[in-house]
Amino acid sequence: MEAMTRILMKMMGIMLWLTVLIAMAVGEDVKYKDPKQPVAVRIKDLMSRMTLEEKIGQMVQIDRLTASPDIMQTYCIGSVLSGGGSAPLPEASAEDWVNMINGFQNGSLSGRLGIPMIYGIDAVHGHNNVFNATIFPHNIGLGATRDPDLVKRIGSATALEVRATGIPYVFAPCIAVCKDPRWGRCYESYSEDHKVVEAMTEIIPGLQGDIPVNSRKGVPYVGGKKKVAACAKHFVGDGGTTKGINENNTVIDKHGLLSIHMPAYSDSIIKGVSTIMVSYSSWNGVKMHANRELITGFLKNTLKFKGFVISDWQGIDRITSPPHANYSYSVQAAIQAGIDMVMLPFKHTEFIDDLTYLVKSNVIPMDRINDAVGRILLVKFTLGLFENPLADLSLVNELGSQAHRDLAREAVRKSLVLLKNGKNETDPLLPLPGKVSKILVAGTHADNLGYQCGGWSIQWQGFSGNRDTRGTTILGAIKSTVDPSTEVVFQENPDSKFIKDNNFAYAIIVVGEPPYAETAGDSMDLTMIDPGPSVISNVCETVKCVVVVISGRPIVIEPYLSSIDALVAAWLPGTEGQGVADALFGDYGFTGKLPRTWFKNVDQLPMNVGDPHYDPLFPFDFGLKTKSAPDILRRSTSAGIIGKPYALFLMVSVIFSLCFIA
Repeated sequence: MEAMTRILMKMMGIMLWLTVLIAMAVGEDVKYKDPKQPVAVRIKDLMSRMTLEEKIGQMVQIDRLTASPDIMQTYCIGSVLSGGGSAPLPEASAEDWVNMINGFQNGSLSGRLGIPMIYGIDAVHGHNNVFNATIFPHNIGLGATRDPDLVKRIGSATALEVRATGIPYVFAPCIAVCKDPRWGRCYESYSEDHKVVEAMTEIIPGLQGDIPVNSRKGVPYVGGKKKVAACAKHFVGDGGTTKGINENNTVIDKHGLLSIHMPAYSDSIIKGVSTIMVSYSSWNGVKMHANRELITGFLKNTLKFKGFVISDWQGIDRITSPPHANYSYSVQAAIQAGIDMVMLPFKHTEFIDDLTYLVKSNVIPMDRINDAVGRILLVKFTLGLFENPLADLSLVNELGSQAHRDLAREAVRKSLVLLKNGKNETDPLLPLPGKVSKILVAGTHADNLGYQCGGWSIQWQGFSGNRDTRGTTILGAIKSTVDPSTEVVFQENPDSKFIKDNNFAYAIIVVGEPPYAETAGDSMDLTMIDPGPSVISNVCETVKCVVVVISGRPIVIEPYLSSIDALVAAWLPGTEGQGVADALFGDYGFTGKLPRTWFKNVDQLPMNVGDPHYDPLFPFDFGLKTKSAPDILRRSTSAGIIGKPYALFLMVSVIFSLCFIA
């Protein structure tokens, strides 16, 4: 009997021990999966259960071309991205995107711990990779608006369109301060003035939502399923490289770096930005991807940034020259510098093997891995990915919605900078009358949606023509704006005889740069593409002309300026060309101001406001203003541009009539 009692007691003890273990296990599950738990508790709980291999997997970002559900599960991959132009299929719908991303996500969720991956994309001027999305003006145009509230609304619209395709993370905004327009990414910069760039960080609360009152500085914030995690880039000094050469060396002392290129990062962190991307460029000869002083020392320790730091595409490979020459060293240098997630984007096993070896050999401490993974998980928990890992189709109608296109149209007209209006101040050409006998529209960019959008549009380097996505060309906008009785004649490159043989009331010439992105856009001459100069010469010598320049930066225009009656900088307006016609024909006035200095010739470069040798063609902040024209004045003339005496007569007549009726 006594022996039996001892056996029963032992069995009860074992059962109690098992019960405690089960309860502990259940409790652990609840902690990291329970949204009621504090995020810090959830992160600590999850990390305590992760192996080294799973932690390193979370630090990996691969391109969708490399990803598969099996790879996501096997390697516990932390993130997937679409590189420029990388889509599930041509003209993919929102549903196509959602289905692809959910396929990858299901692979992640089937892993041992079920840690969701985060999908990222370059949505740098709207959801620009995606067919039928609204493409907003590039940042240089938004800088010309000087309207932070507008930029915030664009951030909100972009977030909705990105979420419509199942994506919770965007590699935007670019907060570079471009100091030399020869740089191929200058259009991604809001301005040469860091104060303008700082003001435009208001796009971050547009993308992510407004941070709660009294929230802790530096902590990422994303306000629900209609918002996305943002990424301020490229840390730091990317816009200050010598001669504007992409990925080159920024030579500047620490005071200059901190006072010009750093302030927008401080503002972004205060506004709760979730991630920050490191620049390809160097600072005084030190590659930013290997710069521990600035990434860990300043960004993380001084500015108290709590989100995760991500590399650029193959950014760690380029620590060495040639790239990938000593990959193990590059991995070591980048991770020790403070990079948390690595945009590989292809050879994930090589990176995983090298980093695993470096940790197990005690070259990279485990604390550095835990710091990286904790930051990545913080963003994922903040996004709500553990509660809602799979996307649905509830927002698909937001993609390219009319409300967003109307917002883009507003942004276009506010971004336009009027540089010249008439051969003299007493004879302005703009606004144009919409009711005339016949007008000429000419130039390479008048009927080319791809040229209008610029780089990072559908494809990485952009596209040419009108077939790759939906939008309104400037020619289409002109035709829909003028009176139905006005004949609109389009010839891309008309000769002098054709122009002289027609009695055009005026001409609208649209010329500029071709699309480009990154290094492909670096230019030492900054000229418009042919036959732009000859079109200006042939047309403007015969008929009154307004020249609209489509470009990602100031380009050479001085040689043609004297022959031009009116000159408009339209930057890279995106899909909604109607905004250009809104201002040309006076439905709205011109209000934009130059976000950067317009040079006379490239030999002056670099030249920024405040420089001792400052001698611009048009100075920073310049922009002529016009008021919107009353409809009766804008529409009513049948023989060319309305004369000032007749306009005055009409105004007096209208006022007299109204007074008489009253």
